[in-house]
Amino acid sequence: MRPEGPHWRGPDRAPVAYGVSGMRRLVTVGAAAFGLLVAAVVAVTAYQSLHAPLPASSDTSLSPENCSPGPCADVQGYTLWLSDINVNGDLVTMQVKFQNSSTSTHASPEDIQLIDASRHASGIVTDASGCNTWTRHDFNNGATFGPIGVCFRVSNPAKPFILRWSPDLGLFCCEKDINIT
Repeated sequence: MRPEGPHWRGPDRAPVAYGVSGMRRLVTVGAAAFGLLVAAVVAVTAYQSLHAPLPASSDTSLSPENCSPGPCADVQGYTLWLSDINVNGDLVTMQVKFQNSSTSTHASPEDIQLIDASRHASGIVTDASGCNTWTRHDFNNGATFGPIGVCFRVSNPAKPFILRWSPDLGLFCCEKDINIT
């Protein structure tokens, strides 16, 4: 009787080693999956580090090193100044002025919001006297825009406030918080 079955290859051939090639394939697939996992973790970490705001310093000065007079913020040559900040009940009013020497092309009211002490975010409101908005304003090459009187409604009128500015400087850039104390 002649041996037959899936492992028999003939009288002068050895049985096929299915275990070795299967193990090799499993190791290759596992290594590829591990590599993709590591790449995903690096990508997520890089995105979050670019997107995260810088920690606040212990210095309570409103004038950062790269712009003045404060409160203000400069992001890659695009500067926002705040002035005449007043709180009247739940309404916070201020003047905003922009100067653009960056790659951004515009200022938009959707780029700014006020965050109160209760962490409630508010966009610009126009339902009170002196509260204005604007349509997207295109400018560059060091041009200025403003000052414009803007208002925000807050749920907690106690300071400090944070003006969060998100200028359009690319896919991963930027959010800048301006502390108002």
